[in-house]
Amino acid sequence: MQAQQAQTIKGADAIAATLEQLGIRHAFGIIGAGNVHLFEAITRRGYTEIVCVHHEQAATMAVQTYYRTHGRLAAALLTTGAGSTNGVTGTVSAWADSIPCLCIAGNENSRYTFPDNPLRMWGVQGYDSCQMVERVTKYAHRVMAIDQVAFELQKAAHIALDGRPGPTWIEVPMDIQSARIDPSALAQFTPPPGVEWIDAVVSAQIDGVLDALRQAERPVLWLGNGIRLAGAERLIAPLLEATGAAALVSWAGIDMIDSNHPQVFGRAGVYGQRAANFILQNCDYVLAIGTRLALPQIGYDLNELARLARIDVVDIDAAEVVKHARRTRENVRCDARAFMAAVLARLQDAPVAPKTAWLARCRAYEEQFPWVGAEHADAPGYMNSYRFMERLNRFFKPDQVVVTDMGTALLSGHQVLRFKDGQRLMTSTGLGEMGYGLPAALGVSFARDRGEVMCLNCDGGMMMNLQELQTMVHHQLPIKLFIFNNDGYLMIKHTQKSLFKNSDFVGTNRASGVSCPDFSKVAAGFGIPSFQIRHWDECDVTLEAVQAATGPVICEVFMHPEQLFSPKLGVVARPDGTLVSPPLEDLSPLLPRDVLDAAMIDGMHEKSKSL
Repeated sequence: MQAQQAQTIKGADAIAATLEQLGIRHAFGIIGAGNVHLFEAITRRGYTEIVCVHHEQAATMAVQTYYRTHGRLAAALLTTGAGSTNGVTGTVSAWADSIPCLCIAGNENSRYTFPDNPLRMWGVQGYDSCQMVERVTKYAHRVMAIDQVAFELQKAAHIALDGRPGPTWIEVPMDIQSARIDPSALAQFTPPPGVEWIDAVVSAQIDGVLDALRQAERPVLWLGNGIRLAGAERLIAPLLEATGAAALVSWAGIDMIDSNHPQVFGRAGVYGQRAANFILQNCDYVLAIGTRLALPQIGYDLNELARLARIDVVDIDAAEVVKHARRTRENVRCDARAFMAAVLARLQDAPVAPKTAWLARCRAYEEQFPWVGAEHADAPGYMNSYRFMERLNRFFKPDQVVVTDMGTALLSGHQVLRFKDGQRLMTSTGLGEMGYGLPAALGVSFARDRGEVMCLNCDGGMMMNLQELQTMVHHQLPIKLFIFNNDGYLMIKHTQKSLFKNSDFVGTNRASGVSCPDFSKVAAGFGIPSFQIRHWDECDVTLEAVQAATGPVICEVFMHPEQLFSPKLGVVARPDGTLVSPPLEDLSPLLPRDVLDAAMIDGMHEKSKSL
C-alpha cells in the first residue's frame, strides 16, 4: 500500500503542479475546509505563493490588478459556501472589465455535487457555485473525476486569456482534492489553433476605414483598454503619426500613451473634459478601437453622439461590435493588435496627410477649456479635489502606479491626472464597486515584487474592505493610501439632490445614518504612520513625506462634504420646469449659450437653445 501511494499524488498536488506549469506565482485567498488540501499542497510545493487576505472579494479584486500590472495570471483560492459567494463581486468586476483570472473554488464531497441534486444545500455548506457564476465567467466547470484536474485548469487558463479576456471558475470538490492518482494518468489540455483575424471580410473593412481616414477633415481615434489587453499599446503612437488624427482615450485606457502626446486630447464622456467632448462632438469621423462605447462614454442618446461624424468600431467581441449598429458604419470584429498592425502595414508607404488645421482647433479647445478651471474653485476652508489631483501629479515618480476606488478618487483622478510612459492607472470601470481600491493595490504590489503603489480611496469606499489594511501591514507593502474624507457617499448625495429637490440626505452622511471612523486612529490601531491634509499650506510638505515613506502609509485629505463633480452631463431644468438631458457637449455647469454656440461647428443643438 505504501509503495502504491508513493507512485501516486493527491488531486491537490496535481493542481499545485499545474499552477506551476501555468507560471502562476501568486494566489490570493482564505483557507477553509473546502480548500484546505489546496493550501497545503500549494505551500508544500513552494512555487506559488499564497497571499492570505481577510475577505474573499479582496482576492478576486487583487487578481485583476495583478494581471493588469505585468500580464501574468494569478489565481483566487476560495473555499466552499460563503467563501465562494464572497468571491463573486470581484469575479463580476473582472467579467465587466475583461480581465483574465483563474478562480478555484472548493465544494462538498462530489457525491453531493451533481447538477440535478434537488436540495438547496449540498452536504455541509455546499451549493452549485458553477451555476451561480456561469453567466459572469468565460468558463465555469466542476471537476468530478480526478484525472481531469490538470486538464480543466489548463483549459480554464487558456480560455481566460483567449479572445476577449475574462475570469474562469473551476470548482473542485473536497474528495477530488484528496483522492490519489498516478500522475501519468492525468489528462492534458491541448489548446486549439489560434484565430486568423485578418480574413477577406476584415481586410475589406480595413480598406473602408482607410478610405474614411483619408477623406476625413476632422478624424478622431477613440482608444480603449482592449488595445492594452491585445498587447498593442506600443502601436498607438505610430498609428497616430501615420493617420494624423486626434486621439481620445477611454478611462480604462488613460495610461496606454503619454497624456502629453501632441495628438492626445483627453477623455470624453458623461464625466468627460469639456475640450475632449467638444472634439468628439465636432469631428467628422470616429474610429473606436478596443472600447465598448459604454453609456458613461457616449451619453444617453446615441443619435446625439458625434452628430457630424461617421463612426467605425473595432472590437474583438461579436456582441459588442454590433451593439450600436444603427449608428455605426463599419463594425470590424478583430483583435486590436491585428487590426492596428494591418492598418500600419498599409499606411507604411502612404500615410494619411496630416490634419494640421484640425489638430490646431483641438489644441485651441484645450486652451479655452482647461482640465482644471474656474468651476473647480476651492470652497471656503476646503481644497477642491480636482485642484488637489493637479497638485498630486507633480509628486508622481517616473514609474508611478495609481489605483483608485470609486467616488472622488475615481472622478477627480480620471478627469485630471496625467500619465507618462512607464506610469499606470487602474480602477474598476465596469462594475464600479466601492471597496475596490485597497485590494487592487495589494494585487499591484505583489505583481511588482512587493513594490510601491499609490491607492486613491474615499472614506465610504474604505469601509468596504477595511480589513485588508492588515494584509498590507502583515507584508509591509509600500502602499501610499490616500483617503478623501467627504462625510460619506458624495456621489449619492448629488444623486439625491438631483432627484429629490430640497430633500434631506438619506443614508449618505453622518447626519442621515452613515458615519466613518477617525482614520488617524484606525491607522494607529494597525500600526500605520498617518498624515492629514486640510489646507494648501500643508499640502506639498506632506505629499513629499508620503512619497518618501518606505512602508505602508495613510494620508487623509479633507474635502467639502458636498463638493460638486464637474464638468458632468447632468439633467437640466428648462425655464418651464421640464427636465432635459443635454447632448454630450453641453456639460454642467452650463456654459453661456454664445460660448457653446461658437464652440460647435454646426451650431448648438436645439435642446441646448432652450436651456
